Amino acid sequence: MEKKKTFLVDERGFYGEYGGAYIPEILYGTVENLKRSYLPILESEEFRSEYMQLLRDYVGRPSPLYYASRMSEKYGCRLYLKREDLNHTGAHKINNTIGQILLAKKMGKRRIIAETGAGQHGVATATVCALMDMPCVVYQGALDVERQHTNVERMKMLGAEVRPVRTGNMTLKDATNEAIRDWCCHPQDTFYIIGSTVGPHPYPDMVARLQSIISEEIKAQLMEKIGRDYPDYLMACVGGGSNAAGTVYHYIDDERVNIVLAEAGGQGADTDHTAATIHRGRLGILHGSRTLVMQTPDGQIMEAESISAGLDYPGIGPMHANMAAQHRATVFSINDDEAVRAAYEMTRMEGIIPALESAHVVAALSKMTFRPEDVVVLTVSGRGDKDVETYLANKEMAGDYGQF
Repeated sequence: MEKKKTFLVDERGFYGEYGGAYIPEILYGTVENLKRSYLPILESEEFRSEYMQLLRDYVGRPSPLYYASRMSEKYGCRLYLKREDLNHTGAHKINNTIGQILLAKKMGKRRIIAETGAGQHGVATATVCALMDMPCVVYQGALDVERQHTNVERMKMLGAEVRPVRTGNMTLKDATNEAIRDWCCHPQDTFYIIGSTVGPHPYPDMVARLQSIISEEIKAQLMEKIGRDYPDYLMACVGGGSNAAGTVYHYIDDERVNIVLAEAGGQGADTDHTAATIHRGRLGILHGSRTLVMQTPDGQIMEAESISAGLDYPGIGPMHANMAAQHRATVFSINDDEAVRAAYEMTRMEGIIPALESAHVVAALSKMTFRPEDVVVLTVSGRGDKDVETYLANKEMAGDYGQF
């Protein structure tokens, strides 16, 4: 009997030709131990019970599925917003960090490290470390430390040590490099909580599983609201890809559901000032995974550029690289000005200030043609408190919405 095709990870840790674990020898034992441990722990009744209790009582899940009536009318569809911005700490990141720190404790690890771009993953990691009384070091590019000052102070207030990274273009890629160096120096006692569906296997699968609570809830919420458990379209932004992975996880092999992703075009996917990896990337190795990577002609990593610190990454998770390559997902490149305008539009039309990352997928609505009966679920991955200064500094990009 022919094996059914799936877009989820295979037993080797690959999504099609993307994925795997390309790691320094010093980390081999640590990663192999994680591979052996993560599924038995994540699937255990003890873990599931503790994880779901914390999601309910600490994070505030389920997050609402909100019918956006004014934007539905504008775009000619039935638009529902999955409100991950209403989670404790203000984004989807907490779903993953709670799961990973529980895993770390069960594996006997005593120290936590993380990387962060926009700071939301850093805040979420610092939050769960405070909750579990574990020491925490967060690496963040020096440029992002400046761009996301409020989140830096939140991390410090929560007890984390924030280490600014001054190599490269001082953003997410460089923070990840430093976190991996730290991990290489302390493999025995340190657990690296990766913030997205990137890195060596099993991280992309592990993060996707922990974020899959998003699509698990969407199924139940749609059944309650419209009498069926699937939408016609699922929409999410992608940098590394964790909120998108969680949004599509339970629908990824369901051909009735169209998947639409939005990546950061920066000043344009055809320029050298972009983070549009799916549009510009070539097959390569980045941070332990075989995936699409933005590269110079001689194979050096290109510096990604985006107004959004959280999407400012020259790679993409292997799940999303494979979905794009297999035409399972439609991917739009959204420029900085389009994202800012979309953020102001959502703010004025629905009273919701989205994170800059989420604004990219809001902008993709204008590139779509819907039927009035189409049910569209768009994940608002985070709230825009952290980005207000950037929005105000760039309000001329918002056109009429920026006049106030």
